[in-house]
Amino acid sequence: MSAASPSVVDVTIKTFEEQILKAPPQVLVVVDFWAPWCAPCRQLAPILEKLAGEYGGRILLAKVNTEEEQQLAAAFGVQSIPLVVAFRGGQPVDQFNGLLPEAAIRQWIDRLLPSAAELLMAEAEALESTDRATSIAKYREVLELDGKFEYAKIGLARVLLADGRLHECRELLDELAERGYLEPEAERLQSELDVRTAAAESGGVEEARKAAEADPDNPQLTIQLADALAASAKHREALELLLGLVQANPSSESGKQAKETMVKVFAMLGNGSELAGEFRRKLASAMY
Repeated sequence: MSAASPSVVDVTIKTFEEQILKAPPQVLVVVDFWAPWCAPCRQLAPILEKLAGEYGGRILLAKVNTEEEQQLAAAFGVQSIPLVVAFRGGQPVDQFNGLLPEAAIRQWIDRLLPSAAELLMAEAEALESTDRATSIAKYREVLELDGKFEYAKIGLARVLLADGRLHECRELLDELAERGYLEPEAERLQSELDVRTAAAESGGVEEARKAAEADPDNPQLTIQLADALAASAKHREALELLLGLVQANPSSESGKQAKETMVKVFAMLGNGSELAGEFRRKLASAMY
């Protein structure tokens, strides 16, 4: 069997990651594990190929010849064929074994295809760094279609924050927090929002630096300067100032505030940040 259209591809272990795991999130990838000697496979193939053509790019049919790609078949624990596995966003979402009638397969595909809201969500995400206005508009369209789509609210909050629309961002995060929890990305946004709000109140880096230099013994002005620095992506200088306050007196009110602000900067930087890791260790030493 060979690929019959742009919606049908033959996959090997070398091309699996690029063709399947990195496929656009709005595309449902249907992986067909088959073999030339398998009669049900030969019956299933034309049904899958027909449907791949009919859905016009919304699905991609990826064929894996288990005779030629034994390592790939073993990785999926294929014991009987045909085996059909659906992927979305690089993750397997469902599968079926054996030969099913066309109507049943169509119903299976329809159930797994991204919804209109999910398709708009993918478009909004793709535009975040290049066209914030359109990204914001698309996120709002998503929420008109599905007002409980939490990840769309998080995405919209992220773009609003990047666009400096702090009040609108806070409204969304407050709405999400009413559930009693925040997703990790929402927590990161909350930390960044707090830092940027404090930075805005201080008048920016230059104003905050002048104030701190004029009164170097005022820890609140030092914290305000650190907020402004962090909001301007000068994270190391911000963390050094905050760490100094903690080291001076970790149990004081200013030491506690400095520690809290450091934790917010860590969240801004993300779990994989080497800088955050470095200063987490320094903070631990200062505290204990």
